[in-house]
Amino acid sequence: MLENMSSIILFPLILMNIIIFSFNLSTAADSMYNVQNYGAKSDGKSDSSKAFVSAWTAACASTSAATIYVPKGSYFLRNAYFYGQTCKSNAITIRIEGTLIASSDYNVIGKSGNWIKFERVTGVSIVGGTLDGQGAGLWACKNSGKGCPRGATTLAFYNSNNIAISGLTSQDSQMFHILLDGCHNAQLQGVKVSAPENSPNTDGIHLQLSSDVTILNSQIGTGDDCISIGPGNSNLWIENIACGPGHGISIGSLGWDMQEPGVQNVTVKTSTFTGTENGVRVKTWARPSNGFVRNVLFQHVVMNDVENPIIIDQNYCPGSGNCPAQGSGIKISDITYEDVHGTSATEIGVKFDCSKTNPCNGIKLLDVKLSYKDHPAQASCVNAGGMASGLQQPTSCLQV
Repeated sequence: MLENMSSIILFPLILMNIIIFSFNLSTAADSMYNVQNYGAKSDGKSDSSKAFVSAWTAACASTSAATIYVPKGSYFLRNAYFYGQTCKSNAITIRIEGTLIASSDYNVIGKSGNWIKFERVTGVSIVGGTLDGQGAGLWACKNSGKGCPRGATTLAFYNSNNIAISGLTSQDSQMFHILLDGCHNAQLQGVKVSAPENSPNTDGIHLQLSSDVTILNSQIGTGDDCISIGPGNSNLWIENIACGPGHGISIGSLGWDMQEPGVQNVTVKTSTFTGTENGVRVKTWARPSNGFVRNVLFQHVVMNDVENPIIIDQNYCPGSGNCPAQGSGIKISDITYEDVHGTSATEIGVKFDCSKTNPCNGIKLLDVKLSYKDHPAQASCVNAGGMASGLQQPTSCLQV
C-alpha cells in the first residue's frame, strides 16, 4: 500500500516537472526570433529589410528578454530603421553570425543619412557579425570632385540608453561606421573597423551629445578619425585602441556654433597609433563659441610614425578657403598627457596652437618621449600654458 501511495505521490510531481520543463523550453523558444523565419534570404541579393524589421517588431513586443538571430550567410539590406519607444522588452540582443550588405549603388542610401538606424531604444545589444557598407563607389565620386550625396552612416543609435556592441566588424562604410548621438550608458568592445586611408569622412566611431560611453579593445583603421568626439560628450572611457590608418583620436571639431555644449571628463589610455595623420588631437574652429573642453587624460599612449602625435589645433581649417580667421571661443583647460612615447613622422612632435582670445591653460606633460629620425622631436606652443614634469622629449614650451 505504501509503495502504491509513493507512486501516486511521485507521478504528479514528475508530471509537474515535465510541464515546467516544457514551459521553460517554450519560453526559451518564444524569445528567439530568427530573421529567416520572417522572410530574410541569405543570398546577398534579396532585400531582407522588411524581414529584419518584422523580427524586431516581434522581439520588441516581447515582455521578457528577446534575441534576434541572424544565421550565417549574406543578407542584403536596402536600409533598416528600428524604433524602440513603444517596446515592451528592454533587453533585446541581436546576435549576428552572418554579413549584412548595403547596396553598391551609393544613391540608394546616399541621401538617407543612415543605413541601419536605431532610435529611442533601451537595452539593445549587438553581438558579432559583419556590416559591409560597400562605400567604394561614393568615395570615388567624392575624390573626383563631382557632386555626390553626403553618404550614409552604417550603424547609428539616436537618443538611446544601455547599449552594448561587441565583436562587431564594420567595413567600407559610406561615411561614419558607428554613430552614437544623444545616448547614455553604452559599451563598445572588440569592435573592428576597416576602410582605406583615402576613404573620406569614414570616421570609425563618432560620439555626440552622449554620456557614460566606454570603448574597449578595438581595432580601427579608416580614412578619417578612428574615434571622433563631437560636442556635448561627457564621461568617456576609451582604452586599448589600435588606430591606423586614420586621423587619430580627435576631440572635435568643435566651435562651429556659438551655442554649443562642451566636452568633459574624457580618458584615452593604453592605445597605439600607427602611421596615422594625428595621434591624440583637439581641434576647434577659429570662430566665437561658448563651448569648452576640460578634464581630459591621455595616458600610456604609443606613437609609431605619426605625423602629429600630440596636437591642439584651435585654427582648424581642412581643405582650402572660406575658413574663419577669428579667435576660437572654445575654452580648453586641464588636459593631461602622461607616458606618451614613440616616433613622430614630422619634426614637430608636440604642437599646441591655441586660441588668441582664449589661451589653453592647465596643460600637463608628464613623461613624454617622442623622437624624429632618431633625434628628439621638437615642440611648438602658441597661447598655451601649463606645466611639465618627468622626462620631456621634446623640451616643453608651455608657458608656466
